Amino acid sequence: MAVTLGALTAAATLTIAVPGSAYAAEGTLIVNGNAYDDPSGCYPVESFPSSVANYTDAIAEVHSGPGCGGPVEWLVHPGETYYTETAQSVFIL
Repeated sequence: MAVTLGALTAAATLTIAVPGSAYAAEGTLIVNGNAYDDPSGCYPVESFPSSVANYTDAIAEVHSGPGCGGPVEWLVHPGETYYTETAQSVFIL
């Protein structure tokens, strides 16, 4: 029990003491011809039909709702392009 509490305390201390590092995917995400270099976060899909080309090192989530809400419609892996007529946003970490 004491070992578990000690480990949890150490983990919490590190979480607070180490400043958060911002992470962005490296490469380019292209949503309907709009290129985003080293993208991070949510991007709108503003016209239909749509395409999401992922030239990054991360997976892009295509969401059916705006603001990266709603169900994930598709996962676009690095090097892939996805075509859709229903997606409204794309999230990439």
